[in-house]
Amino acid sequence: MRLLLLALLAVPALALGDHHGKGTPLFNGKDFTGWKVPKDNIWWSVVDGTIVAKSGPRKRGSNLWTEKEYADFDMSCEFRFDGKGDSGVFLRNGGQQIQIGISGSLKRDMTASPYISGKGYPVEAEEKKGTKGVKNLLKIDDWNRMRITAVGPKYDVWLNEVHVMTYTSENAKAKGPLGLQLHGNKVMSIDFRNLTVKEIAKKK
Repeated sequence: MRLLLLALLAVPALALGDHHGKGTPLFNGKDFTGWKVPKDNIWWSVVDGTIVAKSGPRKRGSNLWTEKEYADFDMSCEFRFDGKGDSGVFLRNGGQQIQIGISGSLKRDMTASPYISGKGYPVEAEEKKGTKGVKNLLKIDDWNRMRITAVGPKYDVWLNEVHVMTYTSENAKAKGPLGLQLHGNKVMSIDFRNLTVKEIAKKK
């Protein structure tokens, strides 16, 4: 009886985890269907089911945008890098993103923190209350999972299943494409895989 009770108690937790992990694939693992590839692309490629972003010889930056626009959403992706790069996930193409890696302006890791054009980093992700940064959560040269929800102007981020950031923007766009960033003026590479998104219906 006790084993049965424990099993029943475990079901909601498993279901919740599965619910968060599911969504519509943003990347089919084969090509850039559903994405706007930049003209004269030398930065973005698909290798073994992974999106690979790598600096060109002139160290120019590049962004990869979804063809579809999103309003409120729950997005997940996995990323892998050497800890030295500067990248991010753009939210609705409004000059707002969630940072991945070393901030070019602050010279330190700001992974999972929001970067707002004109404001910089208004808040910093924290792995536990009162502890700035996520260095103990971030896995270098290994896969990390990031989940981002955007509901109206409110953003929440989880890194490797830990909630690390909440931010409410003063000028968030209502709708726009999602993007992946390869920062300029750096020699770097970053890999992405398992990109999914769920659109969140607005409450009536």
